[in-house]
Amino acid sequence: MPPPNPLPRRTMLRGAAVAGAGAGAAMWPLLDPSHAVAAPDADAAAYTIRFDNGRQQTLWGLGFEIQSDSINSGNDGMDDKVVSGVPYDLTDSERERFYGQMLKAGSGRGFRYCRLAMGLYHRGLDPQKKHIVDRYKGQTALLADMIERTGIEGISAEYWSPAPGWKKNGSYVGGKLASFSPEALDALGDAMVRDLDYLAARGVPISMWGLQNEPRADTRYSSCTYSPDEYVKTFKAVAPKIKKKYPRTRIIAESQDGWKGGIGKAIKADPDALHYVDAWTFHRVGTSSTEQIEGDFTSGRAGKTVFNNEFEYLHYGSVKPGHTINTAQSIMNWMTFQNAPSWFWLHALKPTSNAEALGYGLGFWRSPYGKHLPRFPDLKPGQWTFNALNWNAVAGFLRYMPWDSVRYHVDEPRHADGTPYTEHRIMAWRTPKGDPVFVVTNRSESKPFTYSVDTQTGEAFHGHRYGPKVNDMSVGTKRGPKVTFTVPPLSIEFWACHS
Repeated sequence: MPPPNPLPRRTMLRGAAVAGAGAGAAMWPLLDPSHAVAAPDADAAAYTIRFDNGRQQTLWGLGFEIQSDSINSGNDGMDDKVVSGVPYDLTDSERERFYGQMLKAGSGRGFRYCRLAMGLYHRGLDPQKKHIVDRYKGQTALLADMIERTGIEGISAEYWSPAPGWKKNGSYVGGKLASFSPEALDALGDAMVRDLDYLAARGVPISMWGLQNEPRADTRYSSCTYSPDEYVKTFKAVAPKIKKKYPRTRIIAESQDGWKGGIGKAIKADPDALHYVDAWTFHRVGTSSTEQIEGDFTSGRAGKTVFNNEFEYLHYGSVKPGHTINTAQSIMNWMTFQNAPSWFWLHALKPTSNAEALGYGLGFWRSPYGKHLPRFPDLKPGQWTFNALNWNAVAGFLRYMPWDSVRYHVDEPRHADGTPYTEHRIMAWRTPKGDPVFVVTNRSESKPFTYSVDTQTGEAFHGHRYGPKVNDMSVGTKRGPKVTFTVPPLSIEFWACHS
């Protein structure tokens, strides 16, 4: 279904847009109704980018997930046979195109992080079934080659399940750890360090680590459930070992509800556990981007970073043009209203044999080994193609928002009750070179919207349009400091100075 309608207006929002800003960040009362202005013409509005003293957080860059092994269509369990995996399935020329056109987005640095589902898409086992290794020859070597050729910083290694030898049911699917004794958890921690050692020794750098994806979820594929007490006990045993061996790795928790759920609250109540949390991660899967304006993901962060590390659309086959703009606004609103430094899409490519591919993938690939659904008649085995409705939403950020860009505050009009516009969003940053860039959206399906933006610089801005059917279309040049332009319905536009 299309993105939900905006939530009801409120007299004052509680999202605390500046919470989580870095040291020295300007404190802008974005959500204080005393600073609201009357809504201007619904088809136009004026904005001022505060490049003078509005410095906010550093934007690390975006992440994606890689499906390097198979899952059954509709997430209905896992096949014992190796029937699909990327980049394994792609021909040499298609791998090169995948790396250049998607992961590097054609130019710039592209994605920074690759999320690797330990125990799901990396699930081979040693004879004791306590250590995760390759399930097919060259699996990790191919991931290392992908990372080296694209310049990706490293992986976010997160467990969907520990190796079955540590679980009561002896399976990747469902269940719990067999024991939470100090001795058992100490041994588990050593084994999880060895799992990372296995990857690192084969050329896969580790950027982030997480104990468990969605620890409340008991699924038909790899999963392991934890109560809050069980999670904290396990985390306190394992996280110090990870940090000692890989001190530059960011430790994330708990990938579903961040600090807001029962597990997050239990971590916050235990100073020894909280000490090892570098960032709280949330899964706000397919939600309206308005949620990041109206919601609160920062007030209980206890000084830690917050970001969304999984986003996709679960409703199979029904992704609509409006979702393209909603996805772009999700990135913008997480960064603008929750000061998130990163944002992750679920999968780079999904196989054509999987029913969930349309909602999950930035693109599709056809495996030479699995089944092939007839909706992709022109795709040959070993080839891949873009899923424009999802890809066009993130591509501009990969191209025009280099790693470690810095976000700047924007003065924007608000409705009389203090709420920002939800269908027309704006975000601005400077690249590491100092070049000013801003992005705007129009989520309306029928009305154009005119932006008048004071950029506070006399430089020339070059416009690049994205949308459900448009990718990086040039829309001309405007010289600052004040620029005015009209954005068509269902469009995203990046206005960038190029040094």
